[in-house]
Amino acid sequence: MTSNIAESINEVLVSTRELPIYNFLEEVRLLFAKWNCENRQEASYTFTTLIEKFNDILKKNEALCTRMTVVPATKYVYTVHDEQNHFNICLKERKYSCNTFQLDEIPYAHACAVLESKNFEKGSYCCDLFKPKTVLKIYDVLIYPLPHQDNWIIPERVLSEIALPPKFKRPPGRPAKNDRGKSGRDMFEKKNINLCDGCETKGHNRRSCRKYCK
Repeated sequence: MTSNIAESINEVLVSTRELPIYNFLEEVRLLFAKWNCENRQEASYTFTTLIEKFNDILKKNEALCTRMTVVPATKYVYTVHDEQNHFNICLKERKYSCNTFQLDEIPYAHACAVLESKNFEKGSYCCDLFKPKTVLKIYDVLIYPLPHQDNWIIPERVLSEIALPPKFKRPPGRPAKNDRGKSGRDMFEKKNINLCDGCETKGHNRRSCRKYCK
């Protein structure tokens, strides 16, 4: 999960955070079930090679390649002249000198110019994740609704367990960087700042040590 997806979900769940934990989880379940159903339905009614979002990107790239000149070097390697610039494209390895395909995995305008000149289908050069069949498989796992809380069958061993609060109360605010990654014992243990270099005694420094360091 990327940070953009996490931020989008957090924005939707702003008001839901104030609910009790059970109601919060139920709202999250309903939200993801709704998204899964909508995305699955959209993919099932898509008859183009790519889903709508990436199909629009491919059309824009096709419109940009109309004034480009394609010069073949080998069977798979081509040079595309775009005004004063030129770019090298290898269709076999799907590598472009502009690195756009390696990042987006969809033919950019320079690649579209080559595919147009060879009358090749552009869909086979797109990532499978952008195709409706793959999207249907992604949302194939259904999120089933839960029965009402009064109808739950909870084992007796679960009901008998007592959930206790944590032993240490976390201070408010974001933790300091130097405390991250430390155990709870290290964070709440009393720290001794002063240490004598001469006698290795804690609680004082060498300058004030008159008993051992003279």
